[in-house]
Amino acid sequence: MTNAADSALFQPVALGSLVLPHRLVMAPMTRNRAAADGTPSPLMATYYAQRASAGLIIAEATTPNRVGQTYANIPGIYTDAHIAGWRAVTDAVSAAGGRMFLQLQHGGRVGHPDNSGLTPMAPSPIPLPEPVHTPSGAQDAVVPLEMSTADIEATVAGFVSAARNAIAAGFAGVEVHSANGYLLHQFLAQNTNHRTDSYGGTVTNRIRFTVEVVEAIADAIGAERVGVRISPGVSVNGVDEGDTEDIYPALVSALADRGLAYLHYVFADPDQPLFRRIRALWPGVLIANPNLGWGVPLPEDGGGHAAQRLLAGGADMISLGRSFLANPDLVERLRTGAPLNPVRDAHLMYVGGAEGYTDYPTLATVPTAA
Repeated sequence: MTNAADSALFQPVALGSLVLPHRLVMAPMTRNRAAADGTPSPLMATYYAQRASAGLIIAEATTPNRVGQTYANIPGIYTDAHIAGWRAVTDAVSAAGGRMFLQLQHGGRVGHPDNSGLTPMAPSPIPLPEPVHTPSGAQDAVVPLEMSTADIEATVAGFVSAARNAIAAGFAGVEVHSANGYLLHQFLAQNTNHRTDSYGGTVTNRIRFTVEVVEAIADAIGAERVGVRISPGVSVNGVDEGDTEDIYPALVSALADRGLAYLHYVFADPDQPLFRRIRALWPGVLIANPNLGWGVPLPEDGGGHAAQRLLAGGADMISLGRSFLANPDLVERLRTGAPLNPVRDAHLMYVGGAEGYTDYPTLATVPTAA
């Protein structure tokens, strides 16, 4: 994408009470750089501040309570230390001119006692069909505890407390993670939700938990501060919805009149009938995340062409993940058509430390030829 400064991607957009300078969003990406107790590190403040030119940063998946922890060194937002650590991050990003939402993610069955100290909880006692990464290496997943009605109510309350903590930590809002095979998505999917009560079986019942979480958070911090992430048809973490074409229109319709900040659609394709249907049902801001492939190099333009297709197909904003990871100044590179940094070895995503995290060069730091 060359000389694109006048394209729709770089036009301002309103998001709740925020006016964003352009439509590029830094997608939430797990990076495992928090302390063992979930406290965000100073290195995380540097990382996010480097990328503050994004129209909006959605910070990485963050645990609302201890039992919801997925992997080691995942940040939390349920202690005073977590709040203080995230406040250092949001202060650094704000000083650099940026704006942040925090993604709230409960892992459900995607977790392990060696990570959280607790047995994971899920809609039904069906284990993750793949190993879980722990401090001692990959281990077989355990059978999760089936959540009781009291557990569900406590989890909703935990999400609300986490959202309030996020606002106290300086975030402009939160994103409720109902995607990618984690707890809320597990309630949506037929193969992970075998319940026979009011949270299982029918579409209306299976969307109930997500709707309750979103509504409770919106009541607590204001709907204009709440986004929701969905991943229709995405089978990561062993999820199979079974009725994707039915459950997502129902979920989106149930949330459509709540005045939420945005809906965040993972792996969106403007040619898919379901994407067009959801766009028609959703009256607010739609953030679309293009599918740039799993385990393959990024396209040379970092997703710029895919972004333009999605905007033309009805999306309001575009979220990019690995492109922002490897290019702290991605916005400027896409605006000017400058070449992009390639993503380094995949293992650097999660090993901790500055390498592959805060040491990617910007245009300003790349030596020029004499």
